[in-house]
Amino acid sequence: MGAAMLVMATPVVAQVEVGKSSAMRNLVPAETLEQAAVQQYGELLAQARQQGALAQPGNPQLQRLQTIAQRLIPQALVWNDRAKGWKWEVNLIGSKQINAFCMPGGKIVFFTGLIDQLQLTDDEIAMVMGHEMAHALREHSREQLAKTQATDLGIRLGAAIFGLGDMGTAAANLGGKLLTLKFSRSDESDADLVGLEMAARAGYNPQASVTLWEKMGQANGGGGIGFLSTHPTGPDRIAKLQANVPKVAGLYEQARKR
Repeated sequence: MGAAMLVMATPVVAQVEVGKSSAMRNLVPAETLEQAAVQQYGELLAQARQQGALAQPGNPQLQRLQTIAQRLIPQALVWNDRAKGWKWEVNLIGSKQINAFCMPGGKIVFFTGLIDQLQLTDDEIAMVMGHEMAHALREHSREQLAKTQATDLGIRLGAAIFGLGDMGTAAANLGGKLLTLKFSRSDESDADLVGLEMAARAGYNPQASVTLWEKMGQANGGGGIGFLSTHPTGPDRIAKLQANVPKVAGLYEQARKR
């Protein structure tokens, strides 16, 4: 990804309003979850490589994604101090799936079906990528895992905290659940707005957030869209984005002048 990933963003004042992160996420150690994510990410890439589906470094679509990521990442660092130490990575898998994700620790995957079937522009790709990065930055996976496994995980972590067990064992299998998590409506709204602002600061047209979800809604008529199984669309989502586009329009104009 080059030196652009190492650029430290200067402090900024958020133009969008998002809620506070849940204290529940503290039940899951961030480092443990990020390590589990790295392991699962590696396994996913290895499987794609064996199937001949992993895009190679010279792939034009992969280069397109990496260029967009290079512009977004410096805007992401202010949203989570841990992100300054993440080893960001972007990969492309050849598949008809309409899907993309960013795992804890900054591990991003896009599927070609998302780009090709929806005929996404760079601005729309930036909105998807910003949204997925926001889930990782706002630690939504960490929070949801804590909530869905509160009883079992809480017992194990409690034992570990009081010296009665191994904390590493408590979260050892968390990575396997990362790709099946369904975020709450507030998490989705949070990621929409944080991603929107990051993309605008990176010089991507905020209006693309609206056209993206309009395309998602139209594509949903055919069913079978993995992305929409965890990111449901609808008029309320689009309306909220439309209401927030003017808030970041100035950031977009400033970025275009740089």
